[in-house]
Amino acid sequence: MNFASVRIITDDVNRLVEFYEKVLGVSAVHPAPVFAELVMPACTLAIGHSQTAQLFGAGSVVAASNHTVILEFRVDDVEAEYARLKPIVYDWVKEPTTMPWGNRSMLFRDPDGNLVNLFEPVTEEAIKRFSGRH
Repeated sequence: MNFASVRIITDDVNRLVEFYEKVLGVSAVHPAPVFAELVMPACTLAIGHSQTAQLFGAGSVVAASNHTVILEFRVDDVEAEYARLKPIVYDWVKEPTTMPWGNRSMLFRDPDGNLVNLFEPVTEEAIKRFSGRH
C-alpha cells in the first residue's frame, strides 16, 4: 500500500490552491472546477470545494474545521524557506525552532487555518532516521 494524498476541503479552492502553489513551488492540476491537485514526488495534496463533501457522506467533512492534523513537508533549508515565505504567510505559529526529536521546524497556518510544518532533519539521529525516505 502507498500513501497517495491528503485532501483539504475548503469553501475557496482558488485561494487555497494559490497559497499552496507558492508554498510548495508546484503548479496545480485542475481536473474539475471544484477540485485541484498539487502533485509532488512523495504524495499529492488535493484540494476540494466544500460542494464535494457530500460525496463522502452527509456531514462527514466540514470545510476549514481541522484542529488535529498537521501537514508536514521536509525541506532542504528551513531558514531559507522561512525567509522566502515570510512575505506570503500571515499566520505564523512557530518561527524556526529545533525540536527535541532533531528536526528544525517552522509552523504556520494556511488561509483556512490548517497547520503546516516545514521541517529539516538537523541532528545526526534525525538525519539518519530520514535517510532513504523520499
